[in-house]
Amino acid sequence: MSRSASPNLPVARIGEWLREHQQAIRRLQWAVVVFYVLLLVVPALVPMPDRQSHIWSNVVLFAQFIFWGIWWPFVLLSMVLVGRSWCGLFCPEGALAEAASRFGLGRATPGWIKWKGWPFTAFACTTIYGQMVSVYQYPAPALVVLGGSTLAAIAVGLRMGRGKRVWCRYLCPVSGVFGLLSKLAPLHYRVDQAAWRGWGSEAGRRAPAVNCAPLVPIRTMRGASACHMCGRCAGFKGAVALEVRSPSREIVEVAGADPRPWETVLIVFGLMGLAAGAFQWTANPLYVMAKLAIAEWLIDHGATMLMEPRWPWWILTNYPDQSDMMSPLDGGLMIAYILATALVTGLAVSAALAVAARSLGRFETRKFHHLAQCLIPIAGGGVFLGLSALTVTMLRAEGLALDFVGVMRACLLAGAAAWSLWLSWLVCRHYGASLPRRIASVAAVACAVMVGTVNWIALFWIW
Repeated sequence: MSRSASPNLPVARIGEWLREHQQAIRRLQWAVVVFYVLLLVVPALVPMPDRQSHIWSNVVLFAQFIFWGIWWPFVLLSMVLVGRSWCGLFCPEGALAEAASRFGLGRATPGWIKWKGWPFTAFACTTIYGQMVSVYQYPAPALVVLGGSTLAAIAVGLRMGRGKRVWCRYLCPVSGVFGLLSKLAPLHYRVDQAAWRGWGSEAGRRAPAVNCAPLVPIRTMRGASACHMCGRCAGFKGAVALEVRSPSREIVEVAGADPRPWETVLIVFGLMGLAAGAFQWTANPLYVMAKLAIAEWLIDHGATMLMEPRWPWWILTNYPDQSDMMSPLDGGLMIAYILATALVTGLAVSAALAVAARSLGRFETRKFHHLAQCLIPIAGGGVFLGLSALTVTMLRAEGLALDFVGVMRACLLAGAAAWSLWLSWLVCRHYGASLPRRIASVAAVACAVMVGTVNWIALFWIW
């Protein structure tokens, strides 16, 4: 262990413990795989619940609550608390992809898969399609969306890599989101460059083999964004150790040196815009008014086919027994609303960020993308609130009042907004800007934060 890692020695030992118990971690992952498959498949084979059903007595409601009420919102939260430990220690999809690649063709990863826009594209397509088929409400769409993603991960593993997670590194629909949130985690595996070089300079020494499944270049790793926190590299060459860090460090000191435009797109247009639109479209009275106006026009012109729910459930929601059906008009308006929300929110936030970057002096795209990273807390906090809304809805259906939820939502939004502003203040100081310029830049970032916050305020307190 390097001398510089000694202040965090107890934490470093946790990483080494993970390295030494990889077999136990494999068993845990396969247990999660079995549980995951059961939650996906069994609910799709049984009848839908009736009004007398409860979470504890009906497998469909139980699976719905586990997946969308607990699993996904708190996996997002775990990224902020312990980095991508979920990916490296528990994720069933990652485990299956890696296992498949051990027996697959082992071919090289083609260039098109390494396109940096896939995380945003996959997130956007999955989010919109999930709304089209009501993935949060019904087990069959959940089987198609989540099961389809899992089968794709296995297929990629069977074709590419050898004991690697090519799917997780480049194509997973939530990998980009996880990577962003993990930048805020107070834990990471730090690489001591001096210890690494010192190990290599001693003749005859051989480092133990390390298989980094998510294809992270360990030697140059400076943050937690791509690391799956599995512990396999802990202690490697006496230079890698699990350590505690400031939650601001990666955003302030690392992100600016490596501008990533597609991460900016995911933050600004994806998490702050598209995700908000996906959660709020059913509640917005403007959506209802637009639907009624278009429906009247279609009736007046004898074009009622667009108002008939004729498409199968795997294209648009169609459950007559549940009185829940979407017509092409519903689906088209929904998609238009989500895309419009993403566009309007994204452009407004981008404009505010541009002003913030210019306030620091000469405009540079590097500063623009660096300041966009400061919005990760408010962007991630909003998505967590959106996902946890189903948790609240299902618990209230079971008779729990949960009167404190409104206050908790307000506190979370306020805390996330304050965190984003604090990060922007530190970033402005990082560029050595004068106090007036720093204040002006943070004020512009505050406008960007407010744009994102308004979407959630409207959903939870206005509509």
